[in-house]
Amino acid sequence: MAENQVSAGHGVRAKVVGAVAVVVGWAGLAIAMVLVAHVVLTVGKANPDNGITSTISDLAQPLSLGFHDLFAPADPTLAVIVNFGIAALFWLFVRSLVLRLVRRLA
Repeated sequence: MAENQVSAGHGVRAKVVGAVAVVVGWAGLAIAMVLVAHVVLTVGKANPDNGITSTISDLAQPLSLGFHDLFAPADPTLAVIVNFGIAALFWLFVRSLVLRLVRRLA
């Protein structure tokens, strides 16, 4: 009987850890996608007054953490590509580390 309780407890824990891993994975990917979308819209010279463009830009600013002004090349488009690109890579790296840690808990 005690063995069944241990197995059931392990099964529940594995399901919870799996669910947390899914949420963390999607959240990290969503953050990186917002940053990449900001880069694409900037490179494509999207209308800054458009609702989609301004929303993506507003979301990308805080998600870029300290990377948004890390490099200051003369070309503002290049600055967005480099700085927000590095921020996207950073979030993908963090996502990978957190997923690895969460999965070790299972």
